[in-house]
Amino acid sequence: MSAAPDDAARHRVHLGIAEAGKVHALARRHAEALRHYREALRLAVAAQAPEVFFRHYTQCVLESLELLESYDEVIRFCEEADAHYARAGQALALHRADHAAILERLGIVRLKAGDRDGAAASLRRAVALAGPGRLPLAEDALGWLGRRLSPSASHIAEAQRRRRYFTVRAGQVNAAAATPLPPAGAAGPFAMPIPGKEMRDVGL
Repeated sequence: MSAAPDDAARHRVHLGIAEAGKVHALARRHAEALRHYREALRLAVAAQAPEVFFRHYTQCVLESLELLESYDEVIRFCEEADAHYARAGQALALHRADHAAILERLGIVRLKAGDRDGAAASLRRAVALAGPGRLPLAEDALGWLGRRLSPSASHIAEAQRRRRYFTVRAGQVNAAAATPLPPAGAAGPFAMPIPGKEMRDVGL
């Protein structure tokens, strides 16, 4: 059964705003990207959009925060999401894959922040949950840590590009579908959605 015209229009709105956020992210305007992602998330939840939208927009948020080196915010969100998945269980393969991806991001960001032991613990859990060969960057990073290497930020960034760690990348963004928001006034800090509350709102 196809969506009603009004529902389809609402989904086009948050999709277009999110695409505009991605355009900003590719241009390294991550604060502006976050403003667009925040509005896309709000509209997706209000429109009771399928959970895939919330998952995707949250990935985009975490990527921009990571690239802004807002590591504490990313770590806090990933830890809360990890606890949410631990409480809820992972009956579906999709949820297990999402949990593994969250743990991979937590490990990579902990590594960037200098927490080698915390990084290794998160990365080992990610690989164990996903299975061999499913998270190549996590496996690469565990190899570095096992050999007691200290990869530079540029080395990690290159591995992230090579392994297609980032969702928002050139060739994956539909700029023609982007719907930019009006210019912002004095914007406040970006507030991450709370794992659990927002996830329940979209059926997680």
